[in-house]
Amino acid sequence: MPQNVLLAEDDRAIRHALERALTLEGYQVTAVADGVEALAQAHRTPPDVLVLDVMMPGIDGLQVCRVLRAEGDRTPILMLTALVETADRIAGLDAGADDYVVKPFDVEEVFARLRALLRRTGSGTFDEDPPAPAPREPLASGAQISAAGLRMDVRARRAWRGRRELELTRTEFELLELLVRNTGTVLDHSTIYDRIWGYDFGPGSKNLAVYVGYLRRKLDEPGAPALIHTVRGVGYVLRED
Repeated sequence: MPQNVLLAEDDRAIRHALERALTLEGYQVTAVADGVEALAQAHRTPPDVLVLDVMMPGIDGLQVCRVLRAEGDRTPILMLTALVETADRIAGLDAGADDYVVKPFDVEEVFARLRALLRRTGSGTFDEDPPAPAPREPLASGAQISAAGLRMDVRARRAWRGRRELELTRTEFELLELLVRNTGTVLDHSTIYDRIWGYDFGPGSKNLAVYVGYLRRKLDEPGAPALIHTVRGVGYVLRED
């Protein structure tokens, strides 16, 4: 069955071009011109994935994202944005978006990010069986893992630093879990992209850096050691210095 994409983009030329490209790629597309229509359509016929432009008149993409997440809707959301500053990307992630593409974009990148999002949620379809995931360490009793003063309950998807519970998005939780399970080991960018997004977006992508920066802000405490360290030119490692 084709995957259902709800596309919200107020620029008519971009909306029509992307709708056509997605349809040719095999998706079933519903295209709307603003956030009000996007919310109405999402409530009427829940899609498999949403593609939302950030800047739309009336209700913008960020507001659509916040409303859906507040309602408990966990449908994956890909944001389209002309805003390139890190703070703007963080605003999208904080609103509950799962990923973003910066305009002007290559349509092949949009396809790749949609495939990755659908694989992560188990909604994707494949011409052949997907590769088996890399083996993980056996889970501790009750799916509890810990390292460097962090504790995670994987089944409940909860995490703490000391006594403080961390409020993490799905992607932040998965990234932190990967780092905790590999404490002291430097994970390169390609490995992290493959394990978290299912696709390596290449050296030019800042997606991982944005998520690491946001996760650091939630982990950091005054007077406490930093936990996530950058190994320049390689990747990231979790350790308590």
